[in-house]
Amino acid sequence: QVQLVESGGGLVQPGGSLRLSCVASGDIFSINTMGWFRQAPGKERELVATTNSNGRTNYADSVKDRFTISRDNAQNTVYLQMNSLKPDDTATYYCNAEIKKRTGWGIWNEYWGQGTQVTVSS
Repeated sequence: QVQLVESGGGLVQPGGSLRLSCVASGDIFSINTMGWFRQAPGKERELVATTNSNGRTNYADSVKDRFTISRDNAQNTVYLQMNSLKPDDTATYYCNAEIKKRTGWGIWNEYWGQGTQVTVSS
């Protein structure tokens, strides 16, 4: 009933930029935290950035000052603007959201998108 759909990944040269989008849809009553995680081959999934419902943000040290997370609460959408991309940013990026359903038990569930590939290479 709830789906997260990511877009915006691709191949970019070092120093380039990409903008990722994630739209949550379905039986949604409210959304708390939304964020982005990434996972590179041979590494654990790691937090990239999160934003609370009021827009408060948190970033991994490795992306701070290069990435910007934002959200449009009316559209249930979260964005990740990625600038000054480095080869180390290469990973599958996953959208994550804490969502309470309209028809449910008043509990928060965690949802994930299928991921979008970001490759930074010359």
